[in-house]
Amino acid sequence: MTLATYIEHTNLKADCTAQDILKLCKEAETFEFYGVCVPPYFVQLAKKTLKNPEIKIITVIGFPFGYGAVSSKVEETKKAINSGANEVDMVINIAAFKSGDLTAVQNDVQSVVTACHLQNRKVKVIIETAYLNAEEIKVLCKICTDCEVDFVKTSTGFAPEGATVEKVKIMRKNLPQKIKIKASGGIKEKAFALALIEAGASRIGTSSGVMMMLEEKEGEIV
Repeated sequence: MTLATYIEHTNLKADCTAQDILKLCKEAETFEFYGVCVPPYFVQLAKKTLKNPEIKIITVIGFPFGYGAVSSKVEETKKAINSGANEVDMVINIAAFKSGDLTAVQNDVQSVVTACHLQNRKVKVIIETAYLNAEEIKVLCKICTDCEVDFVKTSTGFAPEGATVEKVKIMRKNLPQKIKIKASGGIKEKAFALALIEAGASRIGTSSGVMMMLEEKEGEIV
């Protein structure tokens, strides 16, 4: 399996344009990335642009801070799916978690998971590891396991720190094998991406995928 098949080619910048998304889609097809990760506003454009049905469309929910109402996240999710999203990456309510309201966090996650799974779509839950210690990561992995999420994702890319090998290892240790990990945030070099995969990540969210592909090929990932 090549690195390209792990990569969700991403542009979630606040000022990204339609032209940027067209370029993102073209690059994803050129390098045969797993998918493109785009803002909800651009899901329909990505769907119209991508000619290869194998390339998935991923979008974000409650992004980037996660503290919106559950009902808003559910409606966002339904709209994204109707627009053509194959997968959604939702941000947990970090404020609720830090306040100790685990019931609210679980309800938040479960509501979006249900909305996705009813439409046979995958959901990734962004726990924003920059703000978490090992014990907090363990607690959130348990909530995600109970809610039967498809993936737990490290970061939005908007926090002070993105993915780290250490925190991916903690996540992998505290999740069942059926729940996968997406590493994202600050992944700019191929060697770092490979290290995260070695630590347990099954997907890499990055805006630097093209640069990685242009590096000297180092063979297949075993």
